[in-house]
Amino acid sequence: MADERLISSSMHEDDAKNEYSLRPHFLGEYIGQDVVKEHMQIYIEAAKNRGESLDHALLYGPPGLGKTTLAGIIANEMGVSLRVTSGPAISHAGDLAALLTNVSPGDVLFIDEIHRLNASVEEVLYPAMEDYALDIIIGKGPSARSIRLDLPKFTLIGATTRMGMLSSPLRDRFGIKEQLDLYSAEALKEIIIRSADILHIEIDEEGALEIASRSRGTPRIANRLLRRVRDFSQVKRRGIIDLETAQSALEMLAIDELGLDAVDLKMLYAMIDIFKGGPVGLDTIAAYTGEDAGTVEDVYEPYLLKLGFIARTSRGRIVLPPAYEHLDLPVPVQQGQQLKLEV
Repeated sequence: MADERLISSSMHEDDAKNEYSLRPHFLGEYIGQDVVKEHMQIYIEAAKNRGESLDHALLYGPPGLGKTTLAGIIANEMGVSLRVTSGPAISHAGDLAALLTNVSPGDVLFIDEIHRLNASVEEVLYPAMEDYALDIIIGKGPSARSIRLDLPKFTLIGATTRMGMLSSPLRDRFGIKEQLDLYSAEALKEIIIRSADILHIEIDEEGALEIASRSRGTPRIANRLLRRVRDFSQVKRRGIIDLETAQSALEMLAIDELGLDAVDLKMLYAMIDIFKGGPVGLDTIAAYTGEDAGTVEDVYEPYLLKLGFIARTSRGRIVLPPAYEHLDLPVPVQQGQQLKLEV
């Protein structure tokens, strides 16, 4: 399954024990996402100058890129408390009401996987976001009446990996919308060096860059691989992670020079050998890999798209020439109609 892969961007139990200590706490410590960082710096400074809470913000992008970390940074920069929950954890409107009535002025309420909120909870959230008020129904039947409770002004930060699943009314109530993109190898190298320093791991720049180049543009994966390479270094080497040590460890873990593992290769070979390079429907790929379509779309595809190995077309997914070259396979001569790429 996707969550069990070493290079999965989903949270592992081991990550939860280590991520908090590795997270930056202020924008000055946050590496990468320069455009988002510049925007948030301006929004935060403007809000503080006005003495107001920050506008509600929506952070979206693939998992493992630092949406939760950025929410914590925003709270720290604003000098307020951060309250963390997730969409699946708020099953009833009463759960949300309990959260909202306990926020203090200016606080940040962070809802991860906000696209998984149910409709009844969303209805309660709308007036809370717009009017800072909570509408509660008391009683049942003809005697039922509605009362409105005023809430302190707060900032809601929502995070989602699936922007398209958010309802339009909810999406439109966020004043700030920022997309987090996959990181460059250079940015990940700096993150790995910073994490190594915190974890007291000896590493040189070449070793850090080798791990970074195989981390699929994702800090969570980079930090996870750093810990596994550290284990290899301590047992098989002299405890220092250099280029040779990093390469040997990652080859042992069956992660190639671009960060692809056996599942990625199985998917690409299937598309090439069985489906002649495509187009292949998303549901067909999901059935072949044993994952649901959402996991394929959110976990597998973003990195393969970024590498230019596959493309989404109006008829399905196709394999592009760079994938054939990486796999040392001949690139077929494309004939017939041109496939229209989706935007």
